Amino acid sequence: MIETINFHITELDAMKRYPKEIFYIGATELLKRPKISIVGSRKPNQYARELTHEIASKLSQAGVCIVSGGAIGVDAICHKAAGANNTIMVAGTGLDKRYPAINKNIIEDIEKEGLVLSQFQANVPSYKYNFPLRNELLVALGDILIVTYADINSGTMRSVQDALKMKKEIYVLPHRIGESEGTNKLLNKGLAKAIYDVDEFVARFGDLKQESIIKDEFLEYCKTNPTYDEAIAKFSAKVFEYELGGKITIKNAKIQVL
Repeated sequence: MIETINFHITELDAMKRYPKEIFYIGATELLKRPKISIVGSRKPNQYARELTHEIASKLSQAGVCIVSGGAIGVDAICHKAAGANNTIMVAGTGLDKRYPAINKNIIEDIEKEGLVLSQFQANVPSYKYNFPLRNELLVALGDILIVTYADINSGTMRSVQDALKMKKEIYVLPHRIGESEGTNKLLNKGLAKAIYDVDEFVARFGDLKQESIIKDEFLEYCKTNPTYDEAIAKFSAKVFEYELGGKITIKNAKIQVL
């Protein structure tokens, strides 16, 4: 059921204007948790996909709530890695819509176990001008902003501008020349810090217990939805073993966890 938040969210004072109304579905208790916003491209490279998943997963295990925007690519990876019960999705539509449709199942899970927020009333579709407003709220909620992949002239970089205006720390992944040129530019200008060691980074923001991060490496990799060829090249026999064991499936030449 869509409801209206009736209490003040201190983090949103950083916005240019505090929202007139904020609608929600889910558990508002998550707003009281330490929160980190993670954004990035709809088409990150495989390196960024894997590191995004690892960072979001380990931050969640360390007690940090992950905030993202529900889009395909980096956003969806963050929500899945954090777990539906420890993620906040900020929508760019009214909450009677689940946008984008391809992420409908992810959004439904967050509605049931996590929290979905929106500044837009029911029936408001995905107007282009909604998303800068969505992104400002998303950035404001987090203690810091992590950008794992971004082209220079992308919506993600507009979120970076919001973070800079709010004087929030920005962290990025180090990328090769010619890849993620937006984040590379931020590093070059000294506007962001690079994440070189995930565990060391996570330990700054939460209680990371080594025993809690011992996971099935192959299954964690599969959660990034790699292509069949990529999985075979990296893990070879495990692909067949896990497929026969009913732990994964192959659909449209991509690996999916069951």
